[in-house]
Amino acid sequence: METTFPWLTAIILLPLVAALPIPLFPEKGNSVRWYALGAGLLDFLLILYAFFNHYDFGNADFQLVETYGWIPQIGLNWSVGTDGVSTPLILLTGLVTTLALAASWKIDKRPRLFYMMILAMYSAQVGVFAAKDLLLFFIMWELELVPVYLLVAIWGGKRRRYAATKFILYTALGSLFILVAAFAMAFYGDTVTFDIATLGLKQYPRALELLLYAGFLIAYAVKLPVFPFHTWLPDAHGESPTPVSMLLAGILLKMAGYGMIRMNIEMLPNAHMVFAPVLAILGVVNIVYGALNAFGQRNLKRRIAYSSISHMGFVLLGLAAFTELGMSGAMLQMVSHGLIAAAMFFLVGVTYDRTHTLNMDDMGGIAQKMPCTFALLTMATMGSLALPGMSGFVGEITVFLGFASSEAYSVTFRAAVVILAAVGVILSAVYLLSMLREIFYGEESEALAGTEWVDIRPRELVVAMCLLAPIVAIGIYPKLATNTYDVKTVQVASRMRTSLPVVAQVKQPFYSTAMNAPRLAELPDDGSLTE
Repeated sequence: METTFPWLTAIILLPLVAALPIPLFPEKGNSVRWYALGAGLLDFLLILYAFFNHYDFGNADFQLVETYGWIPQIGLNWSVGTDGVSTPLILLTGLVTTLALAASWKIDKRPRLFYMMILAMYSAQVGVFAAKDLLLFFIMWELELVPVYLLVAIWGGKRRRYAATKFILYTALGSLFILVAAFAMAFYGDTVTFDIATLGLKQYPRALELLLYAGFLIAYAVKLPVFPFHTWLPDAHGESPTPVSMLLAGILLKMAGYGMIRMNIEMLPNAHMVFAPVLAILGVVNIVYGALNAFGQRNLKRRIAYSSISHMGFVLLGLAAFTELGMSGAMLQMVSHGLIAAAMFFLVGVTYDRTHTLNMDDMGGIAQKMPCTFALLTMATMGSLALPGMSGFVGEITVFLGFASSEAYSVTFRAAVVILAAVGVILSAVYLLSMLREIFYGEESEALAGTEWVDIRPRELVVAMCLLAPIVAIGIYPKLATNTYDVKTVQVASRMRTSLPVVAQVKQPFYSTAMNAPRLAELPDDGSLTE
């Protein structure tokens, strides 16, 4: 749809501009809390209005495009736009961030700085999803790191500095690969540009395309996170305050999945043909490894953090499938997990506010004390373990079907991947249900004696229901989510399939010989991977 108003620029800059006057607010009282929540809600309403009035969900191309010259000396433009890959994630960002602001009411340590960082993070995350310029994407990616570091380092738990330092080292080092790949792509060929659409049309030599893909993959493997680059996540979640955990699980991890679709698949589809089996294997490792590690965690947040690692493995499987169903499942899993993980971390935070402990050994019998909290956390847990009728089930079953129906892989490889992933699903049900049993059932722990039990408050109930309602709605009627990206995922999957080379039939361990997929050594080196 045509529009002359700079909707995306306004959406990106509004939270950042709103953060600037916060130092003028009094440190005590609720005025700064109401102001920050109002700014977040206003931006979310702006997102809803722009997308449902000026965006065509049946169009796969970039829309709401805005391009302004910024620093022409280095080819940097303020170029933003949105399509089916970014639109659902921008909507998710607006919802989760607004609810995280509402969940921050009990932050009484330097609240002005806290809300400034949340709003700055809001702008950066929307900027990542909306950036149409690769250098602008990198800048937004880096700007998002600073608020997260400070939010963990200042408001985290006892080991907050260790967790924050580990987070910044892992993610900043990974980001260097994005920067190097961006400049390599921009300066290759006759035209110097950082425009994502233009870069995707360039033909790169085989070796360069594979190196570019590997660079992006390393950066996004850290953020997703993918084994063995995952170790920062349990520490960051274990030490973060509740609103920050909501944002980390709900949005931060999705930035990596988005980057893989936008850069690795859309811009480098031929190299994706080579790396896709690796993504499938890493996805299975994530699913099983994350589930097994979750069993060993006695800290509630760390258990859910490892659960996130496991569930994000399904995103990798979907991206490796070469089918519309697999790509749709990957997108749906990102949206679903963003809602479910945010809900679980929030409700664990509600429990922590009463018990002042995250140690499962010190819990028990809480269901009788806080029945409403128990019911809500049980609902979120059912979504996480993929109970039919919840969004988690729809996301995971779509990935399963998408990968199982892929003709790109041999039957043996597909069967092995699906069986191992199914084992991970079974394990997730066991460790999540055992978590509920240990927290809520049995006798009240002696460590909780004297606790002033207060069930979930109205403000907390609103936050929980705003997360749980779409989880159930998408589970019952998935088109609420899939309609936002279906046209785009069909386009991306179609382009992936055309990248499967039609060369001589060869035998190899993963790909189906029917797809004529060559070994890496047999690929041509004439400026492209395929004709």
